[in-house]
Amino acid sequence: MAFPGDEQLDPQRQEKLAAAEHRLRRTDRCWCSPALGAIQTAEALQLDAIIEPMLRDCDYGRWSGRLFDDVQAQEPEALTEWLRDPDAAPHGGESIVDLIRRVAAWLEMQNGVRGKTVAITHASVIRAAIVHAIEGNPRSFWRIDVAPLSVAALSGNGGRWTLSTIGPLTGPETQI
Repeated sequence: MAFPGDEQLDPQRQEKLAAAEHRLRRTDRCWCSPALGAIQTAEALQLDAIIEPMLRDCDYGRWSGRLFDDVQAQEPEALTEWLRDPDAAPHGGESIVDLIRRVAAWLEMQNGVRGKTVAITHASVIRAAIVHAIEGNPRSFWRIDVAPLSVAALSGNGGRWTLSTIGPLTGPETQI
């Protein structure tokens, strides 16, 4: 689904997570999107996660729950505008710029917090965090691929964020 709603985690991903949960090193806190799939991911990883609304997926407005091809067929100009202009929100939801601002605000709240934080969230939120961390142009949002069950490691120091790694959670080299 191109514009997800609140789907549950599929059984194949649950199996992969169960196999990967032993790879998690010690964490000091775990935050989680309020979406069902994110909550199920935290449970599968045996993490005691606190729900954080700021980690919710992008608000796709009236496109939520729809396939990309359906939106393309019914609203081609609106979809093109949204993909080209990070300030656009033709779906009545959240623009990419608004998403990046929301995620940046959450990251800034984490600045100065000691220890290791894990955030279980969505590809769109991870892209937004990376754009913010590298001080990228919002147009670069669509140039970042985030596969399902990926890990992006960011480190913060005095208001400055750095992207350390991005890769699959389930690979043998994974260290969160």
